[in-house]
Amino acid sequence: MFDKLEELVAKLEDIMKQLSDPNVVNDQERFKKLMKEQSDLTPVVEKYKEYKAAKQNEEESLLILDEESDEEMKELAKEELAESKKAIERCENELKILLLPKDANDDKNVVVEIRAGVGGEEAALFAYELYRMYQHYAEKKRWKSELISIDDTGIGGIKDVTFMIKGKGAYSKLKYESGVHRVQRVPETESGGRIHTSAASVAIMPEAEDVDIQIEEKDIRIDVMRASGNGGQCVNTTDSAVRLTHYPTGIVIYSQTEKSQIQNKAKAFALLKTKLYDLEMQKAHDAESEARRSQIGSGDRSEKVRTYNFPQSRVTDHRIKLTSYRLNETLNGDLDEFIDALTAADQAAKLAKMEGEE
Repeated sequence: MFDKLEELVAKLEDIMKQLSDPNVVNDQERFKKLMKEQSDLTPVVEKYKEYKAAKQNEEESLLILDEESDEEMKELAKEELAESKKAIERCENELKILLLPKDANDDKNVVVEIRAGVGGEEAALFAYELYRMYQHYAEKKRWKSELISIDDTGIGGIKDVTFMIKGKGAYSKLKYESGVHRVQRVPETESGGRIHTSAASVAIMPEAEDVDIQIEEKDIRIDVMRASGNGGQCVNTTDSAVRLTHYPTGIVIYSQTEKSQIQNKAKAFALLKTKLYDLEMQKAHDAESEARRSQIGSGDRSEKVRTYNFPQSRVTDHRIKLTSYRLNETLNGDLDEFIDALTAADQAAKLAKMEGEE
């Protein structure tokens, strides 16, 4: 590990030199790539410097204990030694995590799809609450949210919704949200007071970039039509809605949230690319069954991930057996308790796997 860390220190020094070269500064593509590398390497190198400083303090404290005759100085050295040992252990653990292979998609924006499942109107109401939950979470992170398509029931629920969340690291935080979310509560229409269980599925997909997916023109059919539903007079009287059909996969995308056909078409193509990229990722995950077992949860979209129990104000994440009694706060976008725990558990599983291979 330490040989690799020394290599990273040298690599960062080289990058810093290149970034001060006017020729590199004028080459936007190269400059951008180097800035990204600098951003990725800096936390690792800074933590390694902290580790080395703690090691030096440890050696100095041991030297004082070995050579110093003054008892007061020895006591101070013992305290310093104990603090240094704690810092060394902490830095080693943090460095191991920092050196874990990084998910190439972690910094990307995400496309979120929420679909009402079993439970009729109650499931549709719950799907809307999940949509609202992720909107609030994005606001807390100061990320932008952009609606792509929505099919509402007209009485407060949604059959399905697709939207994008734009922000650095959005995928790294939200990628554990994919799967089936369940709600347990007494519906307003239930006269007998019985608790019903309903469900909604969530799919989190990293936004595909132009370099990720190429779409052949012959594989696409584009239909334009008049938008339906709410949207105002302008939307309903022009052929602004766009439907894309991708023949090889059968994927159909419908976009009508913008007044301009051009904007709807751009949104539809962006979503299609993301869905195709997600399909490729799913294939790769299926092929890497061993790697998948090291992750938290299977990553399967049909996996039950979380239950929201209203009578007990309880939220339970089934993958890490974490239960919180802060239901209202969670549904208002306070997801950090779950996301941080899922991230830590995933890192611990990957560390254990990596150490087992050494």
